[in-house]
Amino acid sequence: MPENNNPLVLVTGGSGFIAVHIILNLLAKKYRVRTTLRTLDRQDEVRAMLRSGGISDVSSLSFIQADLTSDTNWKNATAGADYVIHVASPTPNRIYKDEDEMIRPAVEGVLRVLRAARDAGAKRFVLTSAFGAIGVGHRHHVGPYTEADWSNTDANIHPYQKSKTLAERAAWRFVQQEGKGLELATVNPVGVMGPILGQDYSHSNDIVRQMLEGKLKAVPKIYSDYVDARDVAELHVLAMTRPEAKGERFIASTAENLSTLQVANILRKHLGDDAKNVPKKEVANTIVRAAAIFNPKLRMIATLLGQDLSTSNEKAKRLLGWRPRSAEEAIVATGRSMIKVMKGHMK
Repeated sequence: MPENNNPLVLVTGGSGFIAVHIILNLLAKKYRVRTTLRTLDRQDEVRAMLRSGGISDVSSLSFIQADLTSDTNWKNATAGADYVIHVASPTPNRIYKDEDEMIRPAVEGVLRVLRAARDAGAKRFVLTSAFGAIGVGHRHHVGPYTEADWSNTDANIHPYQKSKTLAERAAWRFVQQEGKGLELATVNPVGVMGPILGQDYSHSNDIVRQMLEGKLKAVPKIYSDYVDARDVAELHVLAMTRPEAKGERFIASTAENLSTLQVANILRKHLGDDAKNVPKKEVANTIVRAAAIFNPKLRMIATLLGQDLSTSNEKAKRLLGWRPRSAEEAIVATGRSMIKVMKGHMK
């Protein structure tokens, strides 16, 4: 059994792609972990994902039911926690009738967890924010973006990106005005790739799935930065423990700006016949924008066309000694694990 004096970390949204990688990292470092689930029916699924990630001993892990839209159980969830890592957030994969359906749970949810963490006496709160809170809504920006930048919520940006921006701003405001000593750090990942451990994975990975399945005959002309989920997890733990991280934002990125076609080329280079359906050409921006009028799933992509989305990772490297894997390694890891998921080899 784990020693009772090992620090306890609350990780919200424990079934999510990034959250599972964070839990893996924490358990490997001998932390005690408590994680929230909207429904406890997913406990076995989370344990299975952890086994896929190489952790067989989950005796230091416990589950508690809690939802961002309700006060129920957050006091119990944060009780005794030394640290809180807040990962849970509405997903961009769902289609919402109104942007408030995405924005309100994100903002109210982060404030709900912050209050509970403060009242429980947690030392530091690490918020999983996003590049969407840094680098969207600036049509004429010339990169790379840094942690000093904020997305323009007055521009035509996707509700998911607006929700991440407003939630992070609300978190900083809360800690400044009502935190009573609670420390805050944020991690702002770009497109998250890396090993998929089950049926739950990031929206960035979904593009790889569509490529491998042959659902995309051509790819949009978007240039994005990427990062491996394992490195995102490591950056969260550094942001949680390092004194230098107090009050700081950190972009999680390899700082390699790749077109979606370059991502496709990497998949074909490494995956052989499994990548036979991966597209080899790009689609014109005008076609994507026209299709987005009728297809809500394309609307976030349409707002990113023609944008400079490059980022700097110098701050995380300089302050915390963070050293991420290459974008190519992250993309290949996504592709190989996605193939296992698609073939039904990962239950």
